[in-house]
Amino acid sequence: MSGTAAGTADPSGPVEGFPEGRGKRLHPLTPWRRAWAWLAGLFAIGVQNAQNVRSWSGSFGVGWLLAALAAVVLCAAGYGWLSWRATRYLVTDTELRIRTGLVFRRTAHLRLDRIQAVDITRPLVARALGVAKLKMDVVGSGSDDELAFLDEREARDLRAELLARAAGIAPEAAPTAGEAPANALFTVDSATLVKALALLGSSWGVTLTGVVLTPLIWVGTSSVFAAIMVLVPMLATIWRGGLGSFLTQYGWTVSESPDGLRLDHGLLQRDHATVPPGRVQSVRVVEPLLWRPRGWVRVELAVAGAGNEGGLLLPVAPRPVAAALIARILPDVDLDKAMAAVRPAPDRARWAVPVWRRGYGYGVTDAVFVARRGRLRREHTLVPHAKVQSVRLTRGPWAQRLGLADIHVDHGANGTATARLQDAAYAASEVAAQATRSRLGRRTAAPERWLTGGR
Repeated sequence: MSGTAAGTADPSGPVEGFPEGRGKRLHPLTPWRRAWAWLAGLFAIGVQNAQNVRSWSGSFGVGWLLAALAAVVLCAAGYGWLSWRATRYLVTDTELRIRTGLVFRRTAHLRLDRIQAVDITRPLVARALGVAKLKMDVVGSGSDDELAFLDEREARDLRAELLARAAGIAPEAAPTAGEAPANALFTVDSATLVKALALLGSSWGVTLTGVVLTPLIWVGTSSVFAAIMVLVPMLATIWRGGLGSFLTQYGWTVSESPDGLRLDHGLLQRDHATVPPGRVQSVRVVEPLLWRPRGWVRVELAVAGAGNEGGLLLPVAPRPVAAALIARILPDVDLDKAMAAVRPAPDRARWAVPVWRRGYGYGVTDAVFVARRGRLRREHTLVPHAKVQSVRLTRGPWAQRLGLADIHVDHGANGTATARLQDAAYAASEVAAQATRSRLGRRTAAPERWLTGGR
């Protein structure tokens, strides 16, 4: 949870920022969220010392062991309850304050005008209990701040209030502003999602490797432990690329509202996120090899404040749908025009990268810088000129000998789009031209603002 990096404390009131008797507590079920770690640790210790547990049960009796277990559970519950009592949150005219800490007290001050996004997450158990987690992405914070857990209705109302205050709505009207209406634009069909994940091939390749490699290690080493150590990472990869991705991306729906594009998805855990207007720094359009005959693409975003990892806009969609949604985020960008503007690396680049150089390319339109890479998994990265933070040219010894250079464009999400193996003279002129385009783009860019439909 971020501290003063996300905002400065209000000088009025106590040092902790919570006037006496003010602030709200989290949901009464929250203590069990803090107590589960104790129980999980106890269970892990018991599994690792199963032989000792049997010996203790014979020496002290089952009754004493159950009593000790009950004492640990009570201590965990007591710690969770005290921690819950110490946690409060308060919304003021300018910031959200979150106080935490049982022994070491800590108060975070999150300025409303620096909140990038406010998302609602509902894990499976939380959905059954009617509670939700509220996550705030704040400029200057190293990680997302969260309130876990709140009643579902309270979480929705608080999210709407925070966005209303961030948009500049009068403080007295913000609590009753309600959530802005949304219009569903596109929903990923479950059958299409299953086919797309299957056609990626990554899970199948790892599965075949595991089926062949694990028995060989078992036979070669006569060690079950060695085989398990090889199998477990493979199972994790299979889960992420297969069933885990399906459960996360199930029912992926993109809706449009005044506060940005809303993303709702998940089968077991439902997530409700928002792509804030004007915060998108770059767009990556991914076309895996087996998706291309079907015209499918995946769209990823880099958002200011979210680091280079960014987020996912569409797990799979027809290219015209992706182009239409990108145009809603970046109104001046025409995806087809941007891709058509890409020129390949010169033929002499084959002496630097013999096979994969055909995947490299570079282009520019009136709205964006475009970098292409990859032959099997083709990627186009689009950076709007107004979002470019810096542009530079690099050349290694071999590239200098071949008269080649790389163009690097850095954007506001701490990421870089690179056009590799371009003609050196052309690259030098493009670096200067891109600096000019970026300067002019920033001058004409609309201000970023919540709930206004502008950037």
